[in-house]
Amino acid sequence: MLQTIAWTGQAVRLLDQTRLPAQTVYIDITSERQMWDAIKRLAVRGAPAIGVAAAFGVYLAVRDYRGSELLGLYERLNAAADHLGTCRPTAINLFWALDRIRRVSRDVGRDTSDLQSAQAIDLIKQRILSECLAMIDEDNRVCRAIGEHGLKLLEAITHRPIEILTHCNAGGLATVQYGTALAPVYLAAERGIPVHVWCDETRPLLQGSRITAFELKENKIPATVICDSTAAAVMREGRVHAVIVGTDRVAGNGDVANKIGTLSLAIVARHFGVPFYVAAPISSIDLSIVSGEQIPIEQRDPREVSHGMGKATAPEGADIYNPAFDVTSAELVSAIITERGALRPPYGAALAALRGE
Repeated sequence: MLQTIAWTGQAVRLLDQTRLPAQTVYIDITSERQMWDAIKRLAVRGAPAIGVAAAFGVYLAVRDYRGSELLGLYERLNAAADHLGTCRPTAINLFWALDRIRRVSRDVGRDTSDLQSAQAIDLIKQRILSECLAMIDEDNRVCRAIGEHGLKLLEAITHRPIEILTHCNAGGLATVQYGTALAPVYLAAERGIPVHVWCDETRPLLQGSRITAFELKENKIPATVICDSTAAAVMREGRVHAVIVGTDRVAGNGDVANKIGTLSLAIVARHFGVPFYVAAPISSIDLSIVSGEQIPIEQRDPREVSHGMGKATAPEGADIYNPAFDVTSAELVSAIITERGALRPPYGAALAALRGE
């Protein structure tokens, strides 16, 4: 499996996903501002991955703190977390990870109240790094567990190979290593269950064709790239047995935000009787909002549409609307697959119970 994020001991090493599929290039991030830029320009992307990356960004900020006052360290930490929180507003994992680092630093600060400031500062820095490394291990465990629960749903499909359609990239390159929506696919392949994946190319940045198809090919999983507008046709032809996508945020009622175009897939899947599954780590559940109407939707640079892949694809001066995500209503979701199991509608009580645990 490709490694999306790794700690070298001096830097955070990221696979630069803006260079795929033509080049496999790793970049070393050594500062919070470099991390902000890497997340913003999608060098690292996918809700779980940017959460871990942002946590490391905070560590890089406090690692370079040379003051002797504990208050100064906390000011630096909070400023870095606030800044990193501005890079991408939709993925709740980003804010979950930043809040987790703030909480850890506060807890360590209370435990070191009898130490000198310099000792306390060093201990807080070490504890934050340990928490970042723990997030990597946790992400791998969570994704494997999602894979296990998702595979149970796939094994109920009697056709072989099992035909899956996915949108954008919720594979290993959207997490630290294993992925969410593609985790069941990788486990199926490991266990000798034949599977084939239809990859929506995912306009305008083509994460499906550039990234999902790339990682599936690297892992020897049969896959076919299709234009986004082809998805309805392959479902009508009976070539799709299930749709599995990831999510950047799940509202309290089960509405899900995911890459733009996901809503269209959910509607088409319902029309043709194809189950529509959403793979979601519990860290993606946001009970602070009641429904998807409250999920903030990131608006991206119009040039991603008007100059796709660097060439003019729309008339100069044309109005462009470029939301990065859309919201799919809970009523269109057949199941939400978490690391604790697959939830079925209605989702409200089940989601609240999971977050409560």
